[in-house]
Amino acid sequence: MNTTRLIALPTVLIAAQAFAADAPPATSTQTPDPAMHRYMIERTFPAGALDGVDANVKRQVNDKNSTVGVRWIQSYANADKTKTYCIYEGPDEASVRKAAELNQLPVDRVTEVPVTLLPR
Repeated sequence: MNTTRLIALPTVLIAAQAFAADAPPATSTQTPDPAMHRYMIERTFPAGALDGVDANVKRQVNDKNSTVGVRWIQSYANADKTKTYCIYEGPDEASVRKAAELNQLPVDRVTEVPVTLLPR
């Protein structure tokens, strides 16, 4: 993994505006579904493309995601909202990519992130 990206990512995430998916957050008491995998999707958008993201848009995205067994967990954006880092759950990478296609969302990179590292 590129060390520069790893160091830069926390800076982006700290300064980013979150676009929550209006889905109930996972809690530590939930047992993870072994059939589901977690992915980080990097996306690049033109300036202003995210300005219209409201509850209705989020619902439409979630509805289309559910047709392929994918769940949007949370997204972070850089300050000018041209890059997002989105956390999704799905059965496989192909399903996550299909959900993006259904929602006409760009995909720069998909990375499976099966390990959670907590500061405590």
